[in-house]
Amino acid sequence: MHYRHFVFDIDGTLLDTEYAVLHSLQDVIRAVQRREAPVQDLRFALGITGDDALRQLGFADLAAAQRLWDERMACYQSSVRVFAGIEPLLQGLAQNGKQLGIVTSKTRAEYKTDLAPFAITKFFPLSVCADDTKRHKPFGDPLRQYLQTANATADTVLYIGDSIYDSQCAQDTGVDFALAGWGAHRADIPARYRLQTPQQLLALLQA
Repeated sequence: MHYRHFVFDIDGTLLDTEYAVLHSLQDVIRAVQRREAPVQDLRFALGITGDDALRQLGFADLAAAQRLWDERMACYQSSVRVFAGIEPLLQGLAQNGKQLGIVTSKTRAEYKTDLAPFAITKFFPLSVCADDTKRHKPFGDPLRQYLQTANATADTVLYIGDSIYDSQCAQDTGVDFALAGWGAHRADIPARYRLQTPQQLLALLQA
């Protein structure tokens, strides 16, 4: 593979946060809107910013709802884990001289809270969070911010993510996209590469 930069989404790609994200959001809806929301109805919130998700759910005070969501998310931290095979993948990419980065819809505070407990943070010298651009995924602005900051061109970057928003972000930027099948819920998401395991990406690199 000719790519020099391998850029990752977090939720559903590096970390399995689905249970924590959706159940903490359920808690917020229950506390503020006094209703029950099935988990399957909340999956749209995976991969977009918290503000966007809360806005779509009809919350009037987004800041207060986000604070409560952050508090509830912390209660589920023990359910969050790094996907199997991710750390060996990152080690292999780094050993091959590749530059690693993150483009996420998490805020900088969420990034520090959610990813900091895990040792894989050492692999990522550059991250673009929701605070860093006015527009977020599915727009290409976050990846363009990465390209500018890393002094990289689109043809040298591969973006790895699990959602349609990730795919659209890459497409809008002219960056190739690899679907992280280990975290994705849809198989029809447009992608240059379809990966079932992190090891498959390392195998492609070494082919």
